[in-house]
Amino acid sequence: MTKTKLIRNTLLVPSVALLVLMQTSCRKDLLDREPTTELAAANFWTSEDDATTALMGAYSAVRPCFDRDYYLDGQSEYVRTRGTSTTSGNLSKGDAYNGGNYNPTGYASGFDKMFRYLYGAVNRTNYVIDNVNRMLETASPSSVEGLERIVGEARLLRGMVYFRLISMWGDVPYIGRVINDNSEVADISRLPIGQVKDSIMADFTYAYEKLPDHASELGRASKPAALAFRGKLELYWASWNHFGWPELEGFTASQQEADAAYAAAAADFNDVINNYGLDLYMGGEPGDISEPGKADELPNYYYLFTPKANGNSEMIMVFTHGGTGTGQGEELMRDFAGRSHEGSQCWVSPRYEIADRYQSLTTGDFAAPLIPMNPSSDATARTTPNSAVNPDSYADRDYRMKATIEWDYEMSIGMASLKSIGWVPFIYKTWAQPVTIDGVKYTTYNTDGTNSGYVFRKFVRDYAGQGRSDGDFAWPVMRLADVFLMYADVTNELSGPQADAIALVNRVRHRGNLPPLAADKTDNKENFFNAIEQERIIELLGEGMRGFDLRRWRALERVWGAPGSEGVWRKDTWGANQQRYFQNTSEREYQQDYIFRIPPSERDRNSNLTQNTPWR
Repeated sequence: MTKTKLIRNTLLVPSVALLVLMQTSCRKDLLDREPTTELAAANFWTSEDDATTALMGAYSAVRPCFDRDYYLDGQSEYVRTRGTSTTSGNLSKGDAYNGGNYNPTGYASGFDKMFRYLYGAVNRTNYVIDNVNRMLETASPSSVEGLERIVGEARLLRGMVYFRLISMWGDVPYIGRVINDNSEVADISRLPIGQVKDSIMADFTYAYEKLPDHASELGRASKPAALAFRGKLELYWASWNHFGWPELEGFTASQQEADAAYAAAAADFNDVINNYGLDLYMGGEPGDISEPGKADELPNYYYLFTPKANGNSEMIMVFTHGGTGTGQGEELMRDFAGRSHEGSQCWVSPRYEIADRYQSLTTGDFAAPLIPMNPSSDATARTTPNSAVNPDSYADRDYRMKATIEWDYEMSIGMASLKSIGWVPFIYKTWAQPVTIDGVKYTTYNTDGTNSGYVFRKFVRDYAGQGRSDGDFAWPVMRLADVFLMYADVTNELSGPQADAIALVNRVRHRGNLPPLAADKTDNKENFFNAIEQERIIELLGEGMRGFDLRRWRALERVWGAPGSEGVWRKDTWGANQQRYFQNTSEREYQQDYIFRIPPSERDRNSNLTQNTPWR
């Protein structure tokens, strides 16, 4: 998205009722006078520049509904999220994700606000679509293409929002026009998911037809984005029909529907992969890596999540942030880093269990599990082979490991007051303390936000000059590596392991400097699925994908155990149990984790909004 300053008449203020955003700034005051500080709607929608300005407002409304998606990873097994960095009530600062610790069973009240604000984003996109369509009725031939592009972008955004809604809540109300007053939706009902899906598909298809092959402005959508999201919608529709969604009342799974959707998704993903000249960041090459305990050279995968990758073709669809002084900065460092990085909060951290998912460079397969050891009670803990607190245990691993997480004695660049404070080593439970390493004196990384023994390096800046909330990284909502893996997923479901899909998975593995998959990883559908899932876990860690994958695959019980079981402990590098999930969990609680509740406050205002069955 460009940095176009929004005209106030395009701003929409959330109302207190379901779905509605009042367009108050387009109305005359009580004295029926023309506004003197705002541009009246009648004087606005006159040019493509006006329409573009309004479109930027739609991007701004949709962005906050997606650019904190890393909090959704807390609803899976490899990332801990313990809250958000704001309670301001301002959506642009994370309000939709505010509310507590998003553990794997946290599917309830913390996301009630997201329902409301997603519909606010719908109304914002409808505002653009309706008005620009009216402009098209009288537009000159030279203006049609530009205006249709704007409608296409707005429809892509609207489709993304509705896709998020059905992925979380199933059947939802569908609104395809601007809502000006609460009374217009006071008795609206939920539509079956299939009907909403068809409307989303129409939005994505229109966007594909009207958008350019490549956008000249960072953050504006293009054809590959529309195709990729259409393919992803088809993939999810196929998954729901193949694996079932029993918690969604009235939904009948159909393998015939699944097969058709898998095939359609494969075609769209194939188009994205082969017809637009897209490539992985730095050609998918792993890049350079420092030895354990050093960070002078980091793999290319690390830099993929810094502004160096802004505009790179791997980033098929992004939401931009303006950086310092714009009021539009991203908060990645604040949420992922610790106190030694501009006083960051470390709200998001890797769980201990993710370390064992990083495979050996030598074998291309899983290494022996790390051994948790307590260095305060065992003098050999730091030197025992394969000990979780021995830095040497992390050698010979997938390059993405060093690019993603830090373990004991790993270094990062500390920052304060927009300046570098030099190297700071992370040592679990040794925070902001003096330490000498190889004869050099340091102050250790100050991070009390982790209870696993690891912190993130991914998304944490290694350069000064920006505050913890002032980054200018363009957050990816669709990137090429994800498309590679989704293509492998759908073709495997259709026909088992295919040569082109195997090659794409190996390309993703290559950025970690891993060897190609061994023959036994691709000799049947089940084994190849396991290889695809492994790459999705590592490649997309912290990007908000895992929770959605687990639910569409019906895999919660596989990960956490059957209802009524002992549950699963999450532990740390010292061997201490930290949190236990799904202990004696009822079948009903599992069902609630497969579908979100319709917010009770919305149902209080509108009795036609039926509740999802596990929440009744």
